[in-house]
Amino acid sequence: MRLIVALSGATGSIYGIRLLEYLRDAGVETHAVISRWGVRTLLHETSYSKEHVEALATKAYAPGDMGAAISSGSFKTDGMIVAPCSAKTLAAIAHGVGDNLIHRAADVVLKERRKLVLAVREAPLSDIHLENMLRLSRMGAVVLPPVPAFYTKPQTLDDVVNHTVARLLDQFGIDAPGMARWNGEMGTGGED
Repeated sequence: MRLIVALSGATGSIYGIRLLEYLRDAGVETHAVISRWGVRTLLHETSYSKEHVEALATKAYAPGDMGAAISSGSFKTDGMIVAPCSAKTLAAIAHGVGDNLIHRAADVVLKERRKLVLAVREAPLSDIHLENMLRLSRMGAVVLPPVPAFYTKPQTLDDVVNHTVARLLDQFGIDAPGMARWNGEMGTGGED
């Protein structure tokens, strides 16, 4: 499997980092892009460097590298996850504005009818955000905001992050080890 993972400037860099960690451990080939604002958010929110996060991927690209392999439909991938996905990135993708490699790679994924998953991080949502999400959903994209599940009885922030990342991986049929899933039993924490 080959996936593109992008981190935009929205809060929640840890989602993209954890996603790359899980994918690396699962042996998935990953192609990563961190936007200019994504780097700034990463440095503000975490103790990770840009170089550390890029090293989690099989290959990393500069956000301005419009000649990168992932900018072409002839470079086959199984899809793309943008986590976190800012409202700006959402809008650019929804309207085909290819200002950077994240936008262009997402455009390629859509035109090639591959799976695009967007972990949109914005609140509250305006009509513009909602319309952009609906527009992309109608194009086949999956809008999967990082919304915590409490039936798993999370004890730490990592529990919350890991559950959301596991749901992102579910979109590509990748199982995250140890993910608590709802089984219909009350009071069990929802584990398998």
